[in-house]
Amino acid sequence: MAAEIVNQKDGLESDVIDPAFALHRGGKMAVQATVPVRDADDLSLAYTPGVAKVCSAIAEQPELVDDYTWKSQVVAVVTDGSAVLGLGDIGPGASLPVMEGKAILFKQFGGVDAVPLALDTQDTDEIVETVARLAPSFGGVNLEDISAPRCFEIEARLKERLDIPVFHDDQHGTAIVTLAALRNAAKLSGRALGSLRAVISGAGAAGVAIAKILVEAGIGDVAVCDRKGVVSEDRDDLTQVKRELAGFTNKAGLSGSLDAALEGADVFIGVSGGTVPEEAVATMAEGSFIFAMANPNPEIHPDVARKYAAVVATGRSDYPNQINNVLAFPGIFAGALQVRATDITEGMKLAAAEALAAVVADELSADRVIPSPFDERVAPAVTSAVAAAARAEGVARR
Repeated sequence: MAAEIVNQKDGLESDVIDPAFALHRGGKMAVQATVPVRDADDLSLAYTPGVAKVCSAIAEQPELVDDYTWKSQVVAVVTDGSAVLGLGDIGPGASLPVMEGKAILFKQFGGVDAVPLALDTQDTDEIVETVARLAPSFGGVNLEDISAPRCFEIEARLKERLDIPVFHDDQHGTAIVTLAALRNAAKLSGRALGSLRAVISGAGAAGVAIAKILVEAGIGDVAVCDRKGVVSEDRDDLTQVKRELAGFTNKAGLSGSLDAALEGADVFIGVSGGTVPEEAVATMAEGSFIFAMANPNPEIHPDVARKYAAVVATGRSDYPNQINNVLAFPGIFAGALQVRATDITEGMKLAAAEALAAVVADELSADRVIPSPFDERVAPAVTSAVAAAARAEGVARR
């Protein structure tokens, strides 16, 4: 791979034609001052001695840190490099281009500053302790690309320990956008969410979070499948997370394979990879919805899905209805930071999904149940809804 990255010419390195390497050379981010330092007067205000007055005021009234530093406007994007995109456990250094990308999406789509932090540890205790010690510098923490099941414990412990929003985007961002698209698909077909039975392929971070938010939103039933089939209470090989999952899903008491669970199902949601055979897809209910979100290869190819489904969504940008987390996380954090929220609650997540769905509620079609990431209405709508929900749920500090 290294030989493919550069060409050697006259002993000098030059970027190959591949535009990805050209774009990433030198990184995708920089630190930029928001105040000028043009002369001695500016210097004395931005740094010593003027800065001492501000420091002393914050020492006396700690809450002033939100007004007189960047804390209330910046998010830490934290990873251990253990579950990066479709690349898996590639380590902190190799994860950094993704974290930089996440940070610039925060800025581009939500107006939120973000700092990528790739940690050289995969120990749960060390990650929690490291993030907790860094937290005074940030208004929120976005956990990213941390493998399951550790991601669940890390998020839960940080939420309990910190008084700023902690949000694992691989879980909740995916879940919020999925719910928004499903709401609109149901509306388009004249059905209620409560009448639908869904099957989720994948019991990792995204699959668990999607199941939780669908149940919270009132779906009729949802069964989650891992590599061994339906996650059900009669299995004796479940982790603690999956035992909890079995306790609030699968009202129908299904067991066995994913293919068997799909028979008569109204919704397929794929967050696992692999391939679902067309024979199993054909057994789904008439007018079904297929959200096959694995990248780059959806679990059900869109050409196959369209033969049987009324609405098809993927995780890819070259097909309609892209389930893309960028529709959620910038606005969610922008709203939470706007009101200096102490948490991102389930109510705030549901409000984000409802706001996102409403953006295209009057423009619905089979190829438009979710807005484009470049729809300029998205971030303001999500930001406003999340801020209002934070106030309603009592987690806003202003």
